[in-house]
Amino acid sequence: MTSPIEREIEELRSGAQRLTDSLRARFVGQAGVVEELLATLFAGGHALIEGAPGLGKTTLARSLAQALDLSFARVQCTPDLMPSDVIGARILEEDEHGARRFRFEPGPVFTHVLLADEVNRATPRTQSALLEAMGEGQVTAHGETRRLEQPFFVVATENPVEMEGTYPLPEAQLDRFTLQIRVESPTLADLVVILGRPPDAMSAPIERVMSRTDVLRLRELAGAIPASDEVLRRIARIVRATHADDESAGPVVKSAVRYGASPRGAQALLATARAHALLAGRLHVAVHDVERFAAPVLRHRLVLGYEGEGEMAARDALVSEALARSA
Repeated sequence: MTSPIEREIEELRSGAQRLTDSLRARFVGQAGVVEELLATLFAGGHALIEGAPGLGKTTLARSLAQALDLSFARVQCTPDLMPSDVIGARILEEDEHGARRFRFEPGPVFTHVLLADEVNRATPRTQSALLEAMGEGQVTAHGETRRLEQPFFVVATENPVEMEGTYPLPEAQLDRFTLQIRVESPTLADLVVILGRPPDAMSAPIERVMSRTDVLRLRELAGAIPASDEVLRRIARIVRATHADDESAGPVVKSAVRYGASPRGAQALLATARAHALLAGRLHVAVHDVERFAAPVLRHRLVLGYEGEGEMAARDALVSEALARSA
């Protein structure tokens, strides 16, 4: 006989599976991307999606919000975008008696799912406006702190091809993103499927399959998934193996990496492994959950040295070496 908590978990998992199927049907050929995005959401993190224009990154974020019945806002990042365009601004109003007062007009950050499109086109000052919101779930403006309604989920996109007129995200900002998700071009078979759809198929509303309450409960349950000492030690060894000055680091890491992943990276790896285990129907974290998310969690957290940048060291290869050395 199953317990109430087991029945609840199974119902939530069933809803998460319907959500996965719905997004995969909309986002053809990108099963891994959908898996990583949902693991980020249920781990309570934020996602940085890297991919060329036209691959459906915006559609994916909007579809996710629709399927969960969450509010959605989009910010198109440009060099002239100001912090107040993101977090909001004070507006001077005058009533019928001539009295004047300031009213705070909330910006697009006051939503559940925020899409920051081409985030590296915004200036560092505007990029930093998201730091407090992403890290602490709140916004401080004009001396007042306002809490953001949960879940608050930032999906930022980057175009890896066109670098002219961009402002690379500082390491502190990159470290706030739980995962860096890479979207590749569709295969020939997937492209044929996409072309066979009606022209308005991608813009049509997607059916709601879960609620805001379900997301919050899944986050709570994922955070309670136990991880053994073996799993914790493996995560710690992986992170330490990304540091060139550690005895476990491999030759490629030693030659290419200036700074390895941070403790926040280790926490992000554990959180996403927990979410992945829960969505897979397991009430414990396995080593392969950790290995599955090591690359998307750590790749953007490695600061390369001069030699690594000069040789364009593949970040996933560096993570793979750290995985091998930590086994």
